[in-house]
This record gives sequence, structure tokens and C-alpha cells, in this order.
Amino acid sequence: MDFAFIAGVVIAFGALYAMITMEGAHLSALFLPAPMILVLGSTIGVGIASHTVKDALSAFGSLGAMVRGPRSTPASVIPLLVGYAEKARTEGLLRLEDELDGAPDEYTRRAVQALADGVDAEDLRTLMDDEIVAVAGRRRIASKFFAALGGYAPTIGIVGTVVSLTHVLENLDKPDELGHMIAAAFVATLWGLLSANFLWNPIAGRLSRMAALEQERMTLVCEGILAIQAGSPPRLLEERLLALTTYKPGRKRAAPAAAPAEDPA
Repeated sequence: MDFAFIAGVVIAFGALYAMITMEGAHLSALFLPAPMILVLGSTIGVGIASHTVKDALSAFGSLGAMVRGPRSTPASVIPLLVGYAEKARTEGLLRLEDELDGAPDEYTRRAVQALADGVDAEDLRTLMDDEIVAVAGRRRIASKFFAALGGYAPTIGIVGTVVSLTHVLENLDKPDELGHMIAAAFVATLWGLLSANFLWNPIAGRLSRMAALEQERMTLVCEGILAIQAGSPPRLLEERLLALTTYKPGRKRAAPAAAPAEDPA
């Protein structure tokens, strides 16, 4: 599990709490139900209105996976593909059918099956590339949805402030209450900015990054499978795939050979 999102949000809200405490303010002054309901509810509402119901359900359904983070790094498939290459080189492509049950995902399993079935290289690339594009498009829908919420929230917060200030102007004959009412009016703007920059935009950014990592992993599988079909040596395949990765796994260096002992004579 990747704790970056949880840690980041906790740090952000912790810093906000520290500022409120140091300024001598009270949290109760910020957690006002009316502006929070307006900002959060209206933001989600207009977000749904600007997308389809299926888009919204898919976006909210992705939150669990977003919090957990990617299951593995793209580079984690390289040893698997090198193993496929070694088996194909010694036993033939047809024997890769034995590896289908151990494939880490459906995309890899279908690619290995097509490879074992002898699908033409050009057709195999087209098939795999099309699936990469389709999966990347589906993953970006969730990111775009939350990015849209991040764009709507500040403006809706301003709407809430304007509505509250209108109420303030209706009560100018109550000077003792004006300070409290004006402060409450700006809480809507605060929640608009807060939700956009502490929640919606970070969620959108994390989903976008996860989609990019998934696309990179699928690209490595695609290039690896095609290289295996072309008969690429396992060592060369590994070096090529490592060159395509964003974050390369640590590799142990061989210890230097000991210098030969000098002849005392």
C-alpha cells in the first residue's frame, strides 16, 4: 500500500490546524454546516451534471484504489518478461501457455496467449496498443472528474459568500451581529478553496499519476512480448525494458575482482 495520499492530506490539514491554533482561532468557527453543505454538495452536483452518471460512479468507485495506490511498480514486470524470454528461447513459444495461470493480470495473460498462438507481430502490436489506449482513456475519466470538481469548488465558495453577504446587508440594523455574520460569510470561500486544493485536485493528480504508471506497465508488457516474439535474447530484453522505465529498480553490482598478489621474489 502506498501511503503518500493519506500522509499528504494529514500533513496539509495538520498545518492548517497548527495555523488556526497559533492564531488563537477556534475550529468551530470554520465548521459551519450551511457553507459546507453548499460548497461540497453543489460542487459534487455540478461535477455530476458536467459528466455522465457512469463517469461519476466510476470516479467515486476508483477512490479505494486511489488511496491504496498502485499494486506494484511498472518495473516489477521485467523479471517476469525475462523469464518468458528464457523459456521461449529454450522450449519454444508454444510452451508459454504453461505460464498463463501465473500471469499477473488479464492484459498480460491475453498477450502471452496470443504469443503462444502465433499471432502475427503486426496484428499483435495493434491489438495490444489499442487496449493500452482504451485502458488509459478509462483511467483518465476519474482524474478529469475530480479535476473538474477542483475547478468548480472555489467559484461555488464565492457564490456562497455572496449569498451570505446579501444576508448581512439585510441586517445592517444589527451592528452587534455584523462581525460574526461577515466572518461566517467568508467560510464558504474558505471551504471552496480548501476542498479544491486539499482534496479534489490532489485526488485528480494521484489518479492521473496512477493511470500513467499503469500505461507504462502495459507498454513494458507490450514491448516485452513483441521482443520475445522477435527472438530477442533475455539479457538484451532486460536492458531494453529497463531503459523504458521511469524508476529503475536497484541492481547489485558485482564485487571487483581481487588484485593478484605480488610475487615476493
